Amino acid sequence: MAPVGVRIPGEGDRVALLVPGSLAYVDVVLRLLSVGAFPIPLDPRLTAVERERILAPLAPTLVVEDDSTLGEISTALPPPGLPLGRPLHCTSGTTGTPKGVWSGLLDHAGAAALVAEERDLWGFGSDDVNLVLSPLYHSAPLRFAMGTLLAGGRLVIPGPFDPGAVTAAIERERPTTMFCVPTHLQRLFAHWDEVGIPDLSPFRLVAHAGAPCPTEVKRRLIEIFPAGSTWEFYGSTEGQFTACRSEEWLERPGTVGRARPGRRMSVDPDATLWCVVPEHARFSYYGDPEKTAAAWRETPEGPAFTVGDHGRIDAEGYLYLDGRRDDLIISGGVNVYPTEVEQILGECPGVTDIAIYGADDPAWGQRVCAAVVGEATEETLTAYAREHLAPPKRPKTYVFRDALPRTLTGKVRRGELGR
Repeated sequence: MAPVGVRIPGEGDRVALLVPGSLAYVDVVLRLLSVGAFPIPLDPRLTAVERERILAPLAPTLVVEDDSTLGEISTALPPPGLPLGRPLHCTSGTTGTPKGVWSGLLDHAGAAALVAEERDLWGFGSDDVNLVLSPLYHSAPLRFAMGTLLAGGRLVIPGPFDPGAVTAAIERERPTTMFCVPTHLQRLFAHWDEVGIPDLSPFRLVAHAGAPCPTEVKRRLIEIFPAGSTWEFYGSTEGQFTACRSEEWLERPGTVGRARPGRRMSVDPDATLWCVVPEHARFSYYGDPEKTAAAWRETPEGPAFTVGDHGRIDAEGYLYLDGRRDDLIISGGVNVYPTEVEQILGECPGVTDIAIYGADDPAWGQRVCAAVVGEATEETLTAYAREHLAPPKRPKTYVFRDALPRTLTGKVRRGELGR
């Protein structure tokens, strides 16, 4: 990892960003991609242990940990042009080993198609004002922010999510677009019940994703925002699958929509979902050909990938998800992979065995829970988690057992852990 000042990032370089989101942050992401360098957006709250696990296989050229370094990079690089790839976002998956989702360097035609796809679907324009609610190291909010700036629009970034600050920003800045997760909506609606609903008429696009949306929240979203403005989409760090107007959802409750333009979806007999994507939307797992090969297969319509989610597709092409990956926990719209947490907390002194699972939570959708075998106390585990895990991954509930329920092949029966 070279210190800043050794050389300006260029084609093929990887630059880890461990700073809070800001307009300067998005600007640097676009500048890096425009010269063929690849930003690695990461949660600045990651512990040293987590940073090492993620960054070691990615071998970044630079690691940015403060705003002054961000400014140096911005000054050194030319103004943003056409992004020549996608940011190198990371996902852990079921193995617990972080993987970088790598688009590779795109030619001009592929890069232009990548930008046009988002612009045409969401209608980004020069008069757009995008309200940023989620941390910009997540792929969806960063994608919406980038699309807005590339179209000549502007961003409003109120800071860490706070319903009061968001409401004030809506009243002051009159945003036209917003990406959110259901937890954001729940907290906003509760706040507006107390202070009143702000003027929402400027919104032309409110898109939500990241977790299942409770029916009552979805119906209220449709009720209070302008007609035709609300959408849901389904995707993953690896790629995007569907987009669905809320009016379609009203006609087909539970659907997450039909395949986005340029994509074709299918399901296996075991209900595993596969998606054929355009060439510019393909990916590999950086430095891991085996995991890449497992995610892709050839079909008569072209290469298709899966992230292991299950669903069904009706006769009109509408997708209904039967469940995300069995062990995935979605807490406040953040994906938490149990295996990753288990590997880290399994090294805590006094832990003989451990399993991580999700439990329903009215505020967050799901909360992270731990079933523990051994002599470690809750105080010891809490302190260890604080030192080794970022906040979204830390268990909120600990349950102590004499043994974990397992199948004959040794797999933990997670469905029994919360009983």
